[in-house]
Amino acid sequence: MFRDGVKSGTAIAIGYAPVALMFGLLAKSTGLTLIDTTLMSMIVFAGAAQYISLNLLSLGTGPFEIILTTFILNIRHFLMSASLHEKAEHDALWKKALYAFGITDETFSVAAMKEGPVSASYMFGLISISYSSWVVHSAIGHIVGAYLPETVQIGLSVALYAMFVGLLVPAIKTERKALWLAVCSGLMNSALLLWLNVPKGWAIVISTIVSAICMQWIVEKGKEAEYVR
Repeated sequence: MFRDGVKSGTAIAIGYAPVALMFGLLAKSTGLTLIDTTLMSMIVFAGAAQYISLNLLSLGTGPFEIILTTFILNIRHFLMSASLHEKAEHDALWKKALYAFGITDETFSVAAMKEGPVSASYMFGLISISYSSWVVHSAIGHIVGAYLPETVQIGLSVALYAMFVGLLVPAIKTERKALWLAVCSGLMNSALLLWLNVPKGWAIVISTIVSAICMQWIVEKGKEAEYVR
């Protein structure tokens, strides 16, 4: 079962390689050391959260705001873990707690689509190769970044924002709500920064939470209105 997990995770490991390399490059341009970068990938192991953390670090955000933002972003892991628990075989609790650390969007998708129940051995195989690829390529990306010209390293900071735009555009194409959510949170963040002088980290956290709640409330109200009609 461990070997089956490794085979299932090979495609994920290959897909993680370029993303982790870019993370390492951006981490170097942000000012993180090789040890910082490698430890972040080892301890956090969450691509989107790590990219956002780089952005927050570049803005001088405090650790509490970064941790809170990461928690909000990854709160979906509660649902993924609960869903996978229904499919998991009966194993020791410590084994489940151990492989729960390695649940990402990709590993969850592969495990959820597997026919029949999943065992701890399968999950360890699936996660080990994915985790190794992410950590190793993050370190390689940082090492490669150290040899890039300084002007290129400075320019990589722009790539971070370009990546977020690239993630936003497909979401906008499939669901218009994502556009209004981005606009709302952007305007609120600007208002908090320019008019209320809220610290950058807290401005991002507040605008994210409030915009998401308001947008969901508007959508639900719209559905209720349609139902009444």
